[in-house]
Amino acid sequence: MPEPTVEVLRGTLDMLILKAVSWGPVHGYAVARWIEQATNDVLRIEEGSLYPALHRLETRGWIAAEWGTSENNRRAKFYTLTPKGRAQLRLETATWTRFAYAVFAALEAPPQTT
Repeated sequence: MPEPTVEVLRGTLDMLILKAVSWGPVHGYAVARWIEQATNDVLRIEEGSLYPALHRLETRGWIAAEWGTSENNRRAKFYTLTPKGRAQLRLETATWTRFAYAVFAALEAPPQTT
């Protein structure tokens, strides 16, 4: 039986991208591969979602981009986290962690007694 498709919740992709670029300059393809590896291939990010998200984060000032050469000797845009982006990553991580704990608490809660 194939694994069910997991869609990335709204805002989660932004947080994962911010985390992926938090360790230093990285190009878009490497961001997508890191997300896949970090989630044991549960989350696969398509180019049609990734690059608009990178552009959105750059517009918000959370990441900065600079052209460079990839490990394959190709021209690529490399993204880095800005101080504003680092603060946003901390905020989103705390919010998402709180949300995840609440969902797990509900899933593990006993039946309601009336």
